[in-house]
Amino acid sequence: MPGRAAALAYALLTFATLLWAGNAVASKVAVGLVSPQALVALRWSIALTAIAVLAGRETVRHRATLRAHWPMILLMGGFGYTGFNALTYEAGALTSAVNLALIEGTIPVLVLVLNFLVRGVPVRSGQLLGAAITLGGVVLVVSRGDPARLAALDLNRGDLLAALACLFYAGYTVALPARPAVPALAFFAAMAVAAWATSLPLLLGEWASGRILWPGAAGWGLIAFTALGPSLAAQLAYMRGVATLGPNRAGLFNNLVPVFGALLAVGLVGESFGLVEAAALALVLGGIAVAEVFGRKAA
Repeated sequence: MPGRAAALAYALLTFATLLWAGNAVASKVAVGLVSPQALVALRWSIALTAIAVLAGRETVRHRATLRAHWPMILLMGGFGYTGFNALTYEAGALTSAVNLALIEGTIPVLVLVLNFLVRGVPVRSGQLLGAAITLGGVVLVVSRGDPARLAALDLNRGDLLAALACLFYAGYTVALPARPAVPALAFFAAMAVAAWATSLPLLLGEWASGRILWPGAAGWGLIAFTALGPSLAAQLAYMRGVATLGPNRAGLFNNLVPVFGALLAVGLVGESFGLVEAAALALVLGGIAVAEVFGRKAA
């Protein structure tokens, strides 16, 4: 049933963004526990091992189709997975969590723009309105209702890296509907291979520059979470959500990440949750609802 499929997509996309909020927290926690490129390479090593156990036979069964689409898979895995995470972790050591959250709020807008430029998908006024409302929620949660915090932002190299990471992930989202016609697990297994392979040169570069930091016990715990949660479960959920709703509608859910990040900070760091955070959550959810009304009519 279309309505039931959409409801499942909403749940999966919300679940994915919750895990990615945990990944955003992990990018800050990782500083001093494991170096950025070691974290990327090791998380994909674990994720690849897990998916090989789950879908090894299915992937082999569809190897001919996957091989025919290998250039596309390599680009999507290299930019959407490795590139996004590598740049985000590097940015996490150079800029503030506020800046990161604000910049990641541009992903839904970038998806709308790229989908129009690449596929000619029209952007309806209601979808733009929904995107603006969700972005307003992001601004509210990261500023905590104080405009002076936004005025005091100091952009640096980390912000440029974060912006490039967002462009990579928006491109990956737009490319998802064109993925080969194989089961999701088999496709993700191929993507995990691409992500792992493209992470190795970055790891070698970090080692050669003397910046590598291998994890201890706490670092390995962090890596295990990012591998099985944000890398494996969240990507599969997001893939299914995009397949059901399309890039424009699914992309707006990315603005739940900073809001969920604020909620996680309440539980993990003991920060307060008040009217500002509640209003931000209402804005993001309301913006998604507005965009969905127009997106479903267009569909």
